[in-house]
This record gives sequence, structure tokens and C-alpha cells, in this order.
Amino acid sequence: MNLICRAIRDLVRLPSACLLILQLLILFLAVVSNHDLAYRSMTWILGALVLLIIAKVIKMTPIFSAVGLFGVLGALIFSFLILIGYHQAYIQITAHVFEVIAYTTAAYGLVRYMFEDRYLTKDELFAAAAVFTLIAWSFVFLYSICQLYDPLSFSITPEQSVQHSWLDLLFLSFSIQSATGLSDIMPLSPLARLIAMIQMFSGVMYLALIVSRLIALQYIAHLPKHQDD
Repeated sequence: MNLICRAIRDLVRLPSACLLILQLLILFLAVVSNHDLAYRSMTWILGALVLLIIAKVIKMTPIFSAVGLFGVLGALIFSFLILIGYHQAYIQITAHVFEVIAYTTAAYGLVRYMFEDRYLTKDELFAAAAVFTLIAWSFVFLYSICQLYDPLSFSITPEQSVQHSWLDLLFLSFSIQSATGLSDIMPLSPLARLIAMIQMFSGVMYLALIVSRLIALQYIAHLPKHQDD
């Protein structure tokens, strides 16, 4: 029991780890659920927790804190409206715009946090993974906005355009960002292809910058003390 309590306390001290775990839990619920009210309520609660943790992370970046907190508040309000039954396209688009602001600002905050430290810590390892998922989530909301604006934005084949679920678009986002190219969904509209190209560039640059940064921090940690000063 003491080990469990200690693990929970350690986890609370690592907001990046909490953020990553909650996002993975939301992903798991999207796979196993039947999309009923209980699922949507649980997903909203977890999403709200993610946004609250994002609000804490955003405090690491004072310049963007006002914009980030504005995104968090707007995302909470409009996602709740969707939960209680307001499914108009303009409400969904507005919610996704706020979510993009919140997630993108949080990703920037964690990247800045990692680059300000001189030593590699456990929280920075979780932050590196959390930023990857935050960027992927941000582009999912952009793809969803694109699909709501133009229902023919994506397809499985060039001849068949369909409306895709959030999980489908998340699969597309991870496929593009990781450069694996495993997705069977094809962006068709010019806007969808533009967003995909931006994500390709962002994913490649993020991996290059973060991997080099983590290697540098690990190298610094093993330098003799007189060389580190």
C-alpha cells in the first residue's frame, strides 16, 4: 500500500506523465467503447483533466499563458456544450479551435521547459513523449475542423470520400507525424493536404530537435564536474 501511495505521489509530481497517461486512457476508451452517453461523459471528464493539466503546464511559459488559458477555458465550455447535445457544426468547429490553441500552447510550454533545463530528468522523458501526443492531438482537431468545413476532405480511396471518426483521424495524425505512412486515409482537399504537409514538417523537426536535445542532456549529466561548470 505504501508503495502504491508513493507511486501516486511521484506521478502527481510529474505533470507530463499524468498528461501522457490520460491521453492514452482516452485513446483506449475510444477503442473499447460503444460511444454511448457514459462513454462520452467519461471521455469529457478525462479531457477536462487533460485541459486542467495543460493549464498547469502553460504556466511554464508566461508569454503564452493568457492565450493558453483562454484556449483551455473555451475548450472546456464548448466541449461541454457538445456533451449535452449541441452538435451544430459551428459549435464543434469552435470547440476544436480552442482545443488546438490549448494543446499547441501546452506543447510549446513543454518544449521550452525541456530546453531550459541543463540535466536530463525523469519528467523530461515523459515531457518528450507528451509533446509528441499533444502535437498529434492538435492536428486531429485541425483535421476534424477541415472535415466539418469540407466533408470531402478525406477518403479511403480517391474515388470514395467519407466522414471519418475521431479515432480514424487520430490514426492518420500519428501515421503522418511518425512518418510511417501506415494510414489508409488520404487527404484530398487542398486544405487537408496543407495541414498534412505542415504536420509532416513539424513531426520531422520535432524528432530531430528533441532527440538531439535529450542526447545532449544525457552527455552533460556524465561530464566531470569541472567540465560542467
